[in-house]
Amino acid sequence: MTLYGVYRYPAVSAETQVMDSSRRFQEWDTIVQSSGMIHDSDELNSPLLNQDKVSAVHNTLSCASCEKSHEINIPQNLCHECSKPLLAGYPLETLKNHFTPNLVRHESADGSRPLSMWKFHEVLPVDSLDESVSLGEGGTPLLPTIRRGPFSELTRCLIKDESLNPTASFKSRGMAAAITRAKSLGISEVALPSAGNAAGAAAAYAARAGLPCWVFMPVDTPITNIIEASASGAHVVLVKGLIDDCGKLVREGCERHGWFDLSTLKEPFRIEGKKTMGYELPFDPFDVRENTRLRLPDCIIYPTGGGTGLIGMWKAFDEMEQLGWIGPERPRMVVAQASGCAPIVQAWDLGKTHAERIENAATVASGLRVPAAIGDFIMLRILKESRGTALAVSDQELLDAQRELTHYQGVFAAPESGATWAVAKKLLDRNWLKPHEEIILFNTSTGIKYSQDPPRDLPVVDPSKTDWSQILETT
Repeated sequence: MTLYGVYRYPAVSAETQVMDSSRRFQEWDTIVQSSGMIHDSDELNSPLLNQDKVSAVHNTLSCASCEKSHEINIPQNLCHECSKPLLAGYPLETLKNHFTPNLVRHESADGSRPLSMWKFHEVLPVDSLDESVSLGEGGTPLLPTIRRGPFSELTRCLIKDESLNPTASFKSRGMAAAITRAKSLGISEVALPSAGNAAGAAAAYAARAGLPCWVFMPVDTPITNIIEASASGAHVVLVKGLIDDCGKLVREGCERHGWFDLSTLKEPFRIEGKKTMGYELPFDPFDVRENTRLRLPDCIIYPTGGGTGLIGMWKAFDEMEQLGWIGPERPRMVVAQASGCAPIVQAWDLGKTHAERIENAATVASGLRVPAAIGDFIMLRILKESRGTALAVSDQELLDAQRELTHYQGVFAAPESGATWAVAKKLLDRNWLKPHEEIILFNTSTGIKYSQDPPRDLPVVDPSKTDWSQILETT
């Protein structure tokens, strides 16, 4: 069962601003005062945290690179030693005695466990479900592809349709977890850079939690994403640059004004929400009889910018094995990127453990336009461990694949997700994938978010003198 969210998109508010990232960021006070978020000086300078510490179900917080342990009950961004991402850990040996697939099934069926991603709350950063800041995210369907057109030869290909989340993208999961934990830690104000869907999700969940939210977005971000963030009450700043330019401004704003940075992998809990995509995979339609081990698909193809979803799912599989839910087998993980911004693909092809920043990154798929990802080394490690691969496709190829997903499967996928099908076709042609394998294509968002103008070639008729032959010829 899937929970659906409804979004309305009014006009962009007057507080939306444009800033040139090439010059020093000198106008902070002006922006703060003119944004509509007027504070008195005491409130603006209030402490970031409540004084009382909070205990969480997760019992460790450690660096993904150097493995240094960090305090779990205060806000944390990157590792203090090496500036790499932090990962939350859980008492899995204890949990495995009662947290089982059968328990999840039974309590989901009788209504005592939510149908959202919080059905897996034992491995999410909450003491109780009452803490969760939720709009009903997760529980998205796995849709078997219909065997027609270019999909005719595929027998077990499925689409994980994340566009049915409350903010119409997989970002709902990450922001639900991040905002939940931020609120429980007493964080008073959040900020992040975004090239698209993260902005709307952060704004919506911050609104749900009653937290002020600052969003810095490239000025050429699809207008629907900008509208979505502004409509939810976020303070939107448009930046003449790429997402990492936005990130620089967020860092300075956090230093100046005490905001907490929600950037991808720069706080530990967006990944915790995203990992629930991995937990869900065996339950539908790969679910099996009770008291038997769950199983995963042969291959997962994922559109990759910052990589939180890919990393989160791999973390979920590791946790599931420790819980006794699955064995050591893993899907082959595939990174799908756009050729105009493919740092992970380039690093993979060269056999590197880190990716170089892409200069002049450009692609119509804004979610893939991440020139440098802080979790690059983790993604490359996952590809190696899973015997996976990374592949880039042109904008034309991903747009053609987007149209095929819509035309043949009825899934109005975002361009980012078009990349997954375009990559799948290339891998099938190379015999790297087999038509009989269980393949998951991730649709991370809806194409509606890119919809600004109707197609220019649609027929326009006068009903008083309709020419049906003309209509039939032009449609």
